[in-house]
Amino acid sequence: MKIKKTFSNWLSERYLLIIRNEENFAEKSSTSFTYAKLILLIVFLVIVFLTGSLFLTKSLLAQWFDPSHAQTENRKKLFELTIKLDSLEQEVDRKDIFISTFRNILAGNTDSLSYVNNPEIGIVNTNFDINKLAPIDSLFRDEFENRDENLVSYNNAENYEFIETFFFTPISGYVSRSYAIQEEHFGVDVVAKNNEPIMCVANGTVILSSWTQDSGYVIAIQHSDNLISVYKHNSGLLKKVGNFVLGGEVIAIIGNTGELTDGPHLHFELWYKGNPVNPEYFVSF
Repeated sequence: MKIKKTFSNWLSERYLLIIRNEENFAEKSSTSFTYAKLILLIVFLVIVFLTGSLFLTKSLLAQWFDPSHAQTENRKKLFELTIKLDSLEQEVDRKDIFISTFRNILAGNTDSLSYVNNPEIGIVNTNFDINKLAPIDSLFRDEFENRDENLVSYNNAENYEFIETFFFTPISGYVSRSYAIQEEHFGVDVVAKNNEPIMCVANGTVILSSWTQDSGYVIAIQHSDNLISVYKHNSGLLKKVGNFVLGGEVIAIIGNTGELTDGPHLHFELWYKGNPVNPEYFVSF
């Protein structure tokens, strides 16, 4: 007579799980279990899964639906976007001014240039009264207008410390008058097209950007190795004292200002250790 199994017998009845190799049926591992152990394992895993899901759900819901948290995040994002927008507006304004000025320079339309005292762009206001110049500018003006006549002429280019320095051409044109220290002409006069831009010959710092009685609008650059380059008779100055400029950078516009001029040209000088040198030794025009 067959014995009827009860529920407790079904739970406690032991089974053997054997894992074999499919090819040779060799036994790899085996384990015994009962339905009671299997049910307890499943319940434990379900409890762990539900607990983790509930914790994650509450955390996410708190972030998504908490009004104070949402407002704080929105304010933070709005503040960051406002800062970025202000920075972009300032950058666009600076680029618009630069592009407008550069187009006028290329077109030779210097009369319509809007010269402003803007430290971001470095453009100098040329519409100033010479009587209102700062004391340091007046000293520079007096120095350039009343030079000491006892100057030393360096005729051997090999003696210069800056002999290996690369010089950019300040302006391309025709040399109408060469360097002649005996005639007190301490530079070269270069005739070029009207409103042509003038470029800096090498890296340096602006030490003079002003107006003089004889030479009109003058800009002077201090370079390394005790070298100074001077650009005279300009119609406009695009840099101010203290600006650092790179070689080849536009610093002025050719003109015909000052008393010692008879037409639009650039008077270009090079000074080494306080004495003039012949620019044609180093620069091609």
